Amino acid sequence: MTLAHDLVGPSDGGRNVVLLHSTVCDRRMWDAQLPALTAAGNRVVRGDFRGYGETPCAGAPYADADDVLALMDAAGMARAVLIGASYGGRTALEVALRAPERVTGLALLCPGPLPGVPESAELTAFEEREVELVQYGDLDEAAALSARTFLGSEADAATFAAVAAMQLHAYEVQLADGEEHWGTGDFDVAALADLSVPALVVSGAHDLVDFRESARRVVAALPAARHRELSWAGHLPGLERPTETTGLLVDFLAAVFPDAVTSR
Repeated sequence: MTLAHDLVGPSDGGRNVVLLHSTVCDRRMWDAQLPALTAAGNRVVRGDFRGYGETPCAGAPYADADDVLALMDAAGMARAVLIGASYGGRTALEVALRAPERVTGLALLCPGPLPGVPESAELTAFEEREVELVQYGDLDEAAALSARTFLGSEADAATFAAVAAMQLHAYEVQLADGEEHWGTGDFDVAALADLSVPALVVSGAHDLVDFRESARRVVAALPAARHRELSWAGHLPGLERPTETTGLLVDFLAAVFPDAVTSR
């Protein structure tokens, strides 16, 4: 199955970019970034993971990393820079480990907690309350809880409403499908040391400790990574300050793609 997606930008050249969303959102979280990334000459695909946006849940076991590679195939991208937010960032790392020859660079915004790292009491408490609200059928409050937890103080009311709406839609998709299977996503963190691609790792100073620690570990593991902590950010900087975050990504892509190339 090919994930629901949008493919935009020039078809010539090798400036391929894949946008991978957080599981608090869906592919619409990249609405503010998409025009600037394509205007800079990049060909961009953004997809919805299974159970999010316009992609239904899975009826059998699967791996999100395999879905991303299939999406790249469908978009005609032999190689690409992967830009991932939260879980999307963790999945980008798994894709890079599975198929390093297909990854030109990594931009990871508050990447999801790494395999084998115990979660904080704060994250556990959020997850338990979210599950409780969903089981009670209070999906609106569960979605609002997610937005409150993961958006920093820079987010305005419209952004809060957009994130809550994306999370609410995900609950509805997931609950409507009955039996669900969730993608596997474990990998050997030590193997990240073998990845030599350029990487930008962004963390938010006001994010949960789990994601700040994940960013620290990823930077320590990746040989060619640089870290940028945003003093103003929570967990979703691309939504909290879209213009500033977009600028970071455009600059990173310009460094990865210093010259136009002639083939994908």
